[in-house]
Amino acid sequence: MKLDAQYEVIPPTGIVNLNRDNHVVICGPRLSPIVAQVLEGDDNLRFEKDRSWHLLDQRTGDEFRSPMDEDGSAGDFGYLGRLPRLDGRGTFLYIAGIHAIGANGVVHYLEHNLAELYREVRTRRFSTLISCRYDPKTLEVLESLRVTPLYRHEG
Repeated sequence: MKLDAQYEVIPPTGIVNLNRDNHVVICGPRLSPIVAQVLEGDDNLRFEKDRSWHLLDQRTGDEFRSPMDEDGSAGDFGYLGRLPRLDGRGTFLYIAGIHAIGANGVVHYLEHNLAELYREVRTRRFSTLISCRYDPKTLEVLESLRVTPLYRHEG
């Protein structure tokens, strides 16, 4: 996309300033209490934990469990959303996987589907889940696929 970017590591406290323009956050909710709070506002999709972390589609009741945890196969799921900033002055793009490779799967999905995604949601708030399959030797994501609707967040 030829965009300038700055890289910043989220500190161990998980405190991150979400109130910035053109902001992309890649971090699981267990590592950042601020991100976890924002995610609680998504009435459609959420991370949950019982015997393992997984994603839940609250509308359908479908659970998305990482194949890595279930049978050890090379796949994972990730969350993709445009979520509200805490200051109410915009949004940020949020990416997280059940495992780190799930976030890579979301990035792979964006690389291959960005134009279509933009046509669907423009700059509105949304969330969806992405599945991915990867090469277990190289950890290269081989394919990614949206597995839930694009849930639009009103307001």
